[in-house]
Parts: sequence; C-alpha cells; structure tokens
Amino acid sequence: MDRPDSDFCNPENPLISEMKHFCKRIQEACNDLKEDLTPYKNERFYRLAPMRLYTLSKRHFVLVFVVFFFCFGVSTLIGVSGPKIITENYYNGLSFSVNGSKTGPFDLKSQTLTNYNQQLWLTCIIRLNNNNVDLSWREFGMNVELQGVIEDASVMRISDNVHNKNRSLQCAARQQECDEIIVLHLGYLNYTQYKINVSFRNLQQELKDNIKNVTFVFKMYNTTFSQVEIWFRFVFVVMTFIVTCMFAHSLRKFSMRDWGIEQKWMSILLPLLLLYNDPFFPLSFLVNSWFPGTLDAFFQSLFLCALLLFWLCVYHGIRVQGERKFLTFYLPKLIIVGLLWLSAVTLGIWQTVNELQDPTYQYKVDIQNFQGMKIFFLLVVCVYVLYLVFLVVRACSELKNMPYTDLRLKFLTALTLVVLVISVVILYLRFGSKALQDNFVAELSTHYQNSAEFLSFYGLLNFYLYTLAFVYSPSKNALYDSQLKDNPAFSMLNDSDDEVIYGSDYEEMPLQNGRAIKATAKYQDESETD
Repeated sequence: MDRPDSDFCNPENPLISEMKHFCKRIQEACNDLKEDLTPYKNERFYRLAPMRLYTLSKRHFVLVFVVFFFCFGVSTLIGVSGPKIITENYYNGLSFSVNGSKTGPFDLKSQTLTNYNQQLWLTCIIRLNNNNVDLSWREFGMNVELQGVIEDASVMRISDNVHNKNRSLQCAARQQECDEIIVLHLGYLNYTQYKINVSFRNLQQELKDNIKNVTFVFKMYNTTFSQVEIWFRFVFVVMTFIVTCMFAHSLRKFSMRDWGIEQKWMSILLPLLLLYNDPFFPLSFLVNSWFPGTLDAFFQSLFLCALLLFWLCVYHGIRVQGERKFLTFYLPKLIIVGLLWLSAVTLGIWQTVNELQDPTYQYKVDIQNFQGMKIFFLLVVCVYVLYLVFLVVRACSELKNMPYTDLRLKFLTALTLVVLVISVVILYLRFGSKALQDNFVAELSTHYQNSAEFLSFYGLLNFYLYTLAFVYSPSKNALYDSQLKDNPAFSMLNDSDDEVIYGSDYEEMPLQNGRAIKATAKYQDESETD
C-alpha cells in the first residue's frame, strides 16, 4: 500500500517542479548580482563608467577651482558677518564670596537659559599680584555643588553630594593672569537656571597670599548663532541630498562593476556627508537629552574617518587594476583609520557618560592613562600620514605617463591639497597651538570666536564633496561616448581635442569578454534603426 505522501515526493509533482524552478531563478539572480558587483580583472579606462573629468579642458579645470573658491569664500564672508558663537558673562568672585574670602565659598547664579544656549561652561581665572614668584603647576582642591532652577522658581539639587576635584593651576613667573580652569561643563541644559557653589581647598599659603582676584565666567552658545546654525545646517542637508540624488541618477545606466573606485566611494561619502550635516540636529532644541549631541558627534567622526579611508583607498586602488581583496587591500587601511575613529569616539563617549553623573568630570584629571591615550592617537596619526604620503608618491611615480589615470590622480591631489591647507589654517586659527590641550572634549567648543569658523569648516567639506561629485559623475552623453570608445574603428573619428591633449590608452588593450564588440553591435543596430 502506498504511503499518503508518495504523490508529494514524486519528482513529477507540479509543486516540486515549481519550487525547483523558483530556487533556480533565485540562484541565477544571485549569480547575476555577484557578476555585476565583481570588477573586471583589468579595470582600464574603456571598462570604467566615463567621468566628466575626461571631457574637461584646461579652461574648465580652472573654472571648477574658481567656483569652488567662490562658494567657500561666500560661506566664509557670511560667517564673518554672522553673530558671535559664545556668549560670556563675567563675575567677580570676591563680591560673591562669604566675608570676601579668596578661597570661597563663592555663590554663583547663571543667567536665564533656553535650549538655544545648548551647553554651559563655568570657568575660573585667578589673577595674581605682579611679582617674580613662579607658581606654575600648583595643585589644589575644588568643591562644587550644583543646583537647578526650574520655571516655577523651585530649586532642585542635581547631585546628592558635593563634587570634590583636584585641579592644576599654571601661573608662570611675571604673569599676572593664570590659565583658565574649567570648573564644570553641562552638555545639555535641563533647567532654566543653575546655582553653583564653588570653594577652594588645600591652597598653598604662598599662592593664597598672591591672589589678587578670582573671576568666574559663564559661557554658553549665543541664541542668535543657534538659529543661524539651524538654517545653515538645513541648507547643507538639502544641497547634499540634491547632489546625492543627481550623482546616483547620472550613474543609473552603468553597471556597478563598471564604476571607477572614485565613483564607488562617492556613493558612500555623499550619504555620510548628509549625516555629517545632521538632519536630526533640531532635535537638540526640542528634547532635553544628551542623545542628539552625542549622535551629532558620532556622525561627524564617522564622516571624517570615512574621508580619511577614501584617500587611502583611492591612491592605492587607482594603480591596482584588478580585484581588490579585503585582507590585503582594505583590512590594513581599516585598522589604521579604525583606531583613529575608536580612540576619538571612546574619549567622547567616556566624557559624555561621566559628565551625566558628574558635571565636573574631566578625563585629563580623572583618567591616569590620558597622556598615554593621547600619545597613542598621535602615533596612529603619524602612521596614517606616512602611509598616505607613501601611496601618493608611489602612485605619482607609476602613473605619471598613463593617460586618463594620470589626470584622475592630478586632479584629486590638487583639490585635496587645497582642502588640507585650508583646514590646517582654520584649525590653527580656531584652536591655536593648544589643539590637543587638557580637557580636550569639553574645551573645544569654547574656542569658537565667530560664525566664520563654523561656516568655513562646514562649507569647505561640503563644497569639496560637491566638486568631486561633479567631476566624477558621467556627462549626459557618456553612454554614447563609451560605446564609441569601445570600438577602435570609430576612435580616430570621434576623439575630441581634450582626448588628444590627455591621450588615450584603449588602443593598447585587447578586447575582453566581447563587451566592446557587443557595445559596437548595439550602436550599429541603433544607427540602422534611426
């Protein structure tokens, strides 16, 4: 007697046949996708999706750089005319001290705050009498008690205990004003006003006798600048979205395996630039939480490290014409850039998490291995710079006589060098010689002087990516040009003046996989149809 399921197991069952046919179609689709994503072993010019870079004359190149500098200059001029970023309120500590004591306690109260003030810093400046006593790097204790005032004027104690911290005071000889000390930093504002009680302890008698005045400074973001920042971030988000869509639309008619390495990386960097401009930034004004600020810092570090990785991969991949294996090509670069990203994000997250529990926390004082972490970061930066210089020099030496490839290399190097020089100038003007000073995370934002420093840096990176997207995107007639270039019979008739200037190397390479022959046949069929 036959089993009940004998008909189901029969190979001629229509259901089994349909399942086999469905699985076969899935396998064929996977194979087509794998073939589409796998680059050719010999990725020469005629196999790549054409770039607008190949059709630009020298006059056009000059115009591209002029437009880039014009857009950057306009953003900088708008920033110069913009509002000051940081608002500072100075308080004479001796007038708020009990019995005029130089060691406190000092009862301080901030001005009324809104979400547009974003963050709050309290710093302390100790001024000494004019004498020749060297009081550099004196250690002393500081007690800080923080209270928040809500809208109904009730006072809330933010922490259960008074925060006891040790600070280092640097007062060089013949210097009346000591270096500024950060008392506390609030990454977001949960109250409309803050009351802060500060007192010094364990001050050496020599230092105490030479104190002339103690000045406390409340620093917060200017509300006008916050509104300007919202609008300009919104403008950059919209512009980046438009550029990303246009770049993707220009590559729609080319297979992904035909994309050059620059075009593949631009398809990654443009969405990351969209996150760098942070479309979620307005949430920080609607939600009293640390999350929007941390998300913004995460997006910025992710984009900057992706840009560093892009430079390494392009300068190496532009001369590696073939399959780029993950272990030998990408893994070393990911390790170098990943260490930079991991160290920066770790310090930022560590500072944020601890500040939520203790606003007076500073990892320079509270992490004993901070100097080691900073040295490690600088060593990784040195390794990255040396590796990048090695790749650039080797690429320039090997590809200097190769047409089109040499053009790609020269343009990227020239534009990137301009961006790096401007970035170094901006960072020096913004931070001075103390770019890696103590209390790095908490102190960075206090060095903004005006909106020009904000807009110039944001505009520089945005316009840099927009320029690369323009020159790497195919032109409108790119498909027509690529079909003609695949056919040597049409090459001499259709070479433009720019191709004569830059040269061409497709005649030196044999046809592979019949791709050029198919393209020529397709072109001839279309011509006959017309």
